[in-house]
Formats: sequence, C-alpha cells, structure tokens
Amino acid sequence: MIPGYAELHCLSCYSFLRGASGPEELVQRAVELGYTALALTDECSVAGIVRAHVAAKEAKLKLVVGSEFTLADGLRMVLLVQDLRGYETLCELITKARRAAPKGEYRLAREDIPKAPEGLQAIWLPGLDSRLRGNDKQAGNDGSWISSTFPGNAWIGVELHRGADDAARV
Repeated sequence: MIPGYAELHCLSCYSFLRGASGPEELVQRAVELGYTALALTDECSVAGIVRAHVAAKEAKLKLVVGSEFTLADGLRMVLLVQDLRGYETLCELITKARRAAPKGEYRLAREDIPKAPEGLQAIWLPGLDSRLRGNDKQAGNDGSWISSTFPGNAWIGVELHRGADDAARV
C-alpha cells in the first residue's frame, strides 16, 4: 500500500500494442494497491474512460481523465482534465489529431494546442523521448514551450520502473 499515491500516466488495452489490461482491471488493481486516484491516459484517446468511470465509481476510487500525446516533432506529454472545459478541449485536440492523419494514426503539432488551455494540466515526459538524450538545448526548448503553453499547469513526469538507473532518472 502506498498512502496518498495517484498514478497519473496509465495506458489500457485501448492504447494498441502498448497497454494490456482493460480499464476495469486497472481500476481494480489501483484499489488493491491502495491508490488514492488513477488517471487513465490512453494514447490520443478517451475510449476506455466510460468503463473506467463505472469501475471507479463502484470502487470509490477517484478517476482522472487524460490522454497521452507524441507531437509531430517528437515531444511527449500527458494532458489531464481538471473540469468540463478541460474535457471539451481534450476531446477537441483528439478529434483534430485523428482527422489530420490516416485511420489508426494521429498527428498533433505544437501550434494545434491553444495557449493556456483552460481546465488542462500537462505532464511533460522527457524520459520517454529518445531525441532528448544528450540534447540539453532541445530539452530546454521543450521545457520552456510546455511551461509557457500551460502556465501554472505544467509538470515534469518521472517514471520509475524499479531499474538500476532509477536514482539517476530522478
């Protein structure tokens, strides 16, 4: 049990070839582990959110709606919904990204994301972005863009996988 812990980046089987468990299973496991909340953040999708919502409501677990994106230039981030306006904006971004690419793919560029989108928080995922390894200038540019696009609502995500390099990643 991890008191006060909330998982803010979680992929379900709705993220094709990346997530394996269904939304209901993820909610159940979060409850078993004693999580305070779970954010379901499938890639450019909210397809599993209804199933997760039903399961979370039954289990009395706080559910956070979100989605993961890899932008056209390679920047990776998770957007988390704070309120109804944020949900609307997230769905608009998903629709725009899906319509801009062939079926089964998506394309979202930095200029597609509104400045200071109301009701959305961003978690930048630099550890998952291979183009940043050893490129401090690009990392600085990406960090600056995230913080200026989501003023007061931008965070850096650190994902630990119980590997030998966890301390270095932090």
